[in-house]
Amino acid sequence: MIGTLTLDQLRILVAIADEGSFSAAGRALGRVQSAISQSVAALEETQGVILFDRTSYRPILTETGRVLVDQARSVLAGAARFEAVAAGTRAGLEAELTLAIDPLVQSAPFQGALRDLSDLYPDLPIAFSTEGLGGSLRRLRDGSAALAFCALLPSVPEDVIAYPLMRTAMRPVAAADHPLATLRRPVATAELEDHVQLVLSDPVAPSGPNYGLASARLWRFADLTRRLDFLLAGFGWCRMPDHLVADALKDGRLVALEIEDDTEPPEGLTIYAAHRRDRALGPAARWLLEAVRTRMQG
Repeated sequence: MIGTLTLDQLRILVAIADEGSFSAAGRALGRVQSAISQSVAALEETQGVILFDRTSYRPILTETGRVLVDQARSVLAGAARFEAVAAGTRAGLEAELTLAIDPLVQSAPFQGALRDLSDLYPDLPIAFSTEGLGGSLRRLRDGSAALAFCALLPSVPEDVIAYPLMRTAMRPVAAADHPLATLRRPVATAELEDHVQLVLSDPVAPSGPNYGLASARLWRFADLTRRLDFLLAGFGWCRMPDHLVADALKDGRLVALEIEDDTEPPEGLTIYAAHRRDRALGPAARWLLEAVRTRMQG
């Protein structure tokens, strides 16, 4: 019962719309026609609306009826998902799978495994968290995410289990009209100190550890997209994942910088799949972890 109506009444209403008549709906639902008619009459009376025009040989949905049939479909679909999630939880499946993904991590390598997961568990709700530097690890630690795909700097913490998946190259870049880009030669490390470096910081602990700093002048960003906007506008230089700057490098809006004696590893950051050491993964998270590792290592 939902207020003054029932799911059964909604099923009957949708069946009539789909089958074209009261009698056909009765046959589809295994009910006698009189029961179908009584259910519709009760629904019209309790809701104070006319769902069918009965002046013709066959009842025809009124304008209100057509709108409410669409609403009935949505309610029935929601009820079916409710039951499916409850059934999955009874069977041991997570009620919801929350994934934390670093903004530095590109989505494409994970989408195939996620598509397969959705096919395997079609009613499992999946939530994504993408925050600034440190957000994925924080989500794991506070229990709001089961699995993270992230960089772990400077090393893997003892309280998480992490599996290396891939490398993300971090290319030093600047806008085409930035003074560093106009040098047209390798840049000495000492020269970087005089130019603004656009860095990602943890929005919760902005004064916490930072990595890859080479300038004395820092502008801090929690959002990677916002940092890219300021990079393109020529406010400073920074290291960006290749996949995010490929188009801008190709069309000349950005220029790759060559840094003399660069101490950053050329292969880039290691991206891990990680989860808490003291918290067992649910079935969907375990399946996704293995699927991603298999795809990445294959």
